[in-house]
Amino acid sequence: MPKEPDQREFIQSLERGLAVILAFSDHHPSLTLSRCAELTGLSKPTVRRVLLTLQHLGYVRSEGRLFALTPRVLALGYAYLSSLNLPVIAQPSMEELVAATREPCTLATLDDTDVVYVTRVSTHRRPGATLATGTRLPAHATAMGHVLLADLSQAELDHYLSRAELLPLTARTVRTPGELLGRLGTARARGWAMVEQELEEGLRSVAAPVRGADGRVIAALGMSASVATADAETMRERFAPLLVRAAAAISERLGADFGPAGARPAVAARPR
Repeated sequence: MPKEPDQREFIQSLERGLAVILAFSDHHPSLTLSRCAELTGLSKPTVRRVLLTLQHLGYVRSEGRLFALTPRVLALGYAYLSSLNLPVIAQPSMEELVAATREPCTLATLDDTDVVYVTRVSTHRRPGATLATGTRLPAHATAMGHVLLADLSQAELDHYLSRAELLPLTARTVRTPGELLGRLGTARARGWAMVEQELEEGLRSVAAPVRGADGRVIAALGMSASVATADAETMRERFAPLLVRAAAAISERLGADFGPAGARPAVAARPR
């Protein structure tokens, strides 16, 4: 058990801020000020100051009397992933996947309306020099983005849609919220996502979820191939199962529990 901190070194306002953030959950995706005060045991004036501060910083949004977290909170989780050295944990499975498919493999997380590359394993045939760690791509046009968005709560999705510009990068790109939500439902149901020349003409891609110990999707494992080297059936029937297994192996090393007999959950593991 952690020892009690020296009160001279204890920042009570930080403790209260974290308590307010952690009050939001699957069962409480949106909270009134009063309900948040009840859940945290803090006074209403204190909770109000904390919520308004978090809103100013972009971690919380409000609609009428209700407050909800924004996807920016995921940046706090990314700090944890960085401390775990996620790229090192994922590297062996990614290298095996690239060896089996001869196609590059990428691990990415969600930041606001973009996916951000955490690490990438390329092939000698396709070095991908311009797609390095830190590369940002619009989530709506990528298979990795669909996997990551599919795990958001309805409130988080609504916030994403209020900020995202669904720009038509090709003639096939998802253009409307309704169409995107339909695609996310498909990804959620089958446990992986595929996009067909939506980010770039001549390129199709698939992605699968990587989960943390709490079952939440913390990253997406994706791979892409030229339409000239891999047809849609190959992506669905051969590459997608390999990708799902690799993502599950990474998840297990991160502490995810898939239950008896290694059952794999769909992309969304929590109530919506």
